[in-house]
Amino acid sequence: MNTQAILHRQQQIQRVFWITLVLNLVVFALKLGLGITTGSLSLIADALHSSTDSASNVLALTAMHFSNPEPDEDHPYGHTKFEAIGALGIAVFLAVACLEILRSAIERFLHGGSPVEISHLSLKVMIAVLLINIGVTVYEHERGKALGSRLLLADARHTLSDIWVTLVVLAGLLGVQQGWHWLDQVMAFPVAFFVCWSAWEILKENIPILTDQVAIPPKQIRDLVMQIPHVLDCHEVRSRGVIGQMVFMEMHMVVEPLDIEAAHRITEEVEALLKERFGAIRVTIHLEPHSYIESDP
Repeated sequence: MNTQAILHRQQQIQRVFWITLVLNLVVFALKLGLGITTGSLSLIADALHSSTDSASNVLALTAMHFSNPEPDEDHPYGHTKFEAIGALGIAVFLAVACLEILRSAIERFLHGGSPVEISHLSLKVMIAVLLINIGVTVYEHERGKALGSRLLLADARHTLSDIWVTLVVLAGLLGVQQGWHWLDQVMAFPVAFFVCWSAWEILKENIPILTDQVAIPPKQIRDLVMQIPHVLDCHEVRSRGVIGQMVFMEMHMVVEPLDIEAAHRITEEVEALLKERFGAIRVTIHLEPHSYIESDP
């Protein structure tokens, strides 16, 4: 994947985020309006959770703006980690929403609140909101897989949590309609659980990227490189990045030819093979003396 292709991928990702931002704002407005008119704590909490969908879209668009694959003087490895930073920002939004939901639920239990009034129209609007959330989640997830975007996949998981939250809130509203007014406060706690779980999943996926965890096992790279004719040894293999986006590799290599030109041709063969197998990569190969052969990777 060359630079032009990477930039085109980013434009496609940004387009997805603009579409989902508009839909998420519609969902937030509907939930907040219903929450205020009905006095439902779980619905207001759900609206708060949905507001983080819109906020995370804005954050993601900002991250994508700075996530330029081209290196510069200050960032010789490019700016692609801004995507992972953006995903962590989504996790922070989720954590804040979780704390706010718990605070509101405990406060309502301790001090009480106004009775919740649920109409058939409110339930129909919530079902419509649920269908919008399902559509957004499927759309983001499929585009995220197709484009290899961790940011889109993280945001799709965020919206997926919104689906579960909305289902829980719907169950609570149905209970309130039957006269179980206490159910509204109780349902706020599973809402908080879903929000917290989504934040943890996003952290688990993106922290390894920011901490330069190994992208490809060294033995897998070495076994592939050793298939190239005239390669005698390959060791000190390191890799980081994301397969499908950009992987940076370093290795020490010993080859049969003694002249620089022939040895260089072999390094080009190695780089071509690695690109064919793993996609976009940047490889740094250190050639060592012909007499230096180390068997361990």
